[in-house]
Amino acid sequence: MSKKRKVLKQLRYLPGELKSVFWDYDFKQLRWEKDRDLIMSRILSHGDWQALEWLRSRVDSVSLREWLLNKRGAGLSSRQVRFWELVLDLPRHEVNEWVKDKGRMVWERRAR
Repeated sequence: MSKKRKVLKQLRYLPGELKSVFWDYDFKQLRWEKDRDLIMSRILSHGDWQALEWLRSRVDSVSLREWLLNKRGAGLSSRQVRFWELVLDLPRHEVNEWVKDKGRMVWERRAR
């Protein structure tokens, strides 16, 4: 296999180290191009350090910040949103709104 084809294949498929993050999906069917939102959300909410490093190699801080702002931290717990607020310098007033959202509170209280 040529070097170029190998690089393209690596970009198309997720690395095997991420498989545990997607336990409830057919891992072999996931593709960055079509499943980007799912992949980002799942890694941010359930990924380990290695998964975060992989994501950060794909997405720069500015793009990740924009994505979180557009999604309003959807899929992340209040604790996770607060973490990314600090790391990516998200606007505190917006994050406060997300955390107070009644829909998020319902999901977070279910495990208590």
